[in-house]
Amino acid sequence: MDKLVDGRDKVSISRQVELLGISRSSVYYQPMPIDSKTLELLNQTDEIHTKCPYYGSRKIAVQLTKLRKEKINRKRAQRLMRILGIQAIYPKPNLSKNNKAHPVYPYLLKGLDITHPNHVWGSDITYIRMNNGFVYLVAILDWFSRFVVAWQLSTNLEKEFVIENAKDGLKIAIPEISNVDQGSQFTNQDFLDVYESAGTKVSMDSKGRYLDNILTERLWRTIKYEEVYLKNYESVIQAEKNLGEYINSYNYERPHQSLDYKTPAEIYFKN
Repeated sequence: MDKLVDGRDKVSISRQVELLGISRSSVYYQPMPIDSKTLELLNQTDEIHTKCPYYGSRKIAVQLTKLRKEKINRKRAQRLMRILGIQAIYPKPNLSKNNKAHPVYPYLLKGLDITHPNHVWGSDITYIRMNNGFVYLVAILDWFSRFVVAWQLSTNLEKEFVIENAKDGLKIAIPEISNVDQGSQFTNQDFLDVYESAGTKVSMDSKGRYLDNILTERLWRTIKYEEVYLKNYESVIQAEKNLGEYINSYNYERPHQSLDYKTPAEIYFKN
């Protein structure tokens, strides 16, 4: 640890963010170098995808063209979707071959009766808009109770924040199965090792399958309509604070009809 001029120890950045209860990404955040028009297009694309997650780039381009009254072609829609980290999801299997070699694990949830907390966790990433930029949110959802076990914000889509989030989740419990999609963050061996070393089986969504991760998709829709789209975050710290308050309320205060009007926490911690 470094010393100040008067000889006292200087508190490290890691210790400072721990004491403040914020993530390191909040400290190092720099505004995204992106023009206002592109940011507006990203936000509109995010809203279209949240409402209609089965739309591909063609339909998103059509919707953007109608919304903006200017021609938005498919290639531009595809670029926007890449930045957002999204793809269309379908009610039927997408049988196209995967172009990138990576570990592919079987989908373990077909026909599975999920009967208790920590039976199945689902992890996913979504785009969170801000006033002058954007961040990404990763979360772990317990599928039996709908309890958000852990979450993290990041300014990029690198693997580190999903690994950190997985480790945070495992401090609370060890699931029998962790279900993820085939995105590069979740197929990275460092991420897979976190769960496999804990004895958790990894399950992977089929490419483009709508129902494989439907509970997490519903969580994103709820968070965006009830929190994100109603706010105008000025900083990562503000986004982190507001999202933290919302997720805490979602876990401990918000009754769910599917849970017989109990909260996720009541179901998750009942045993």
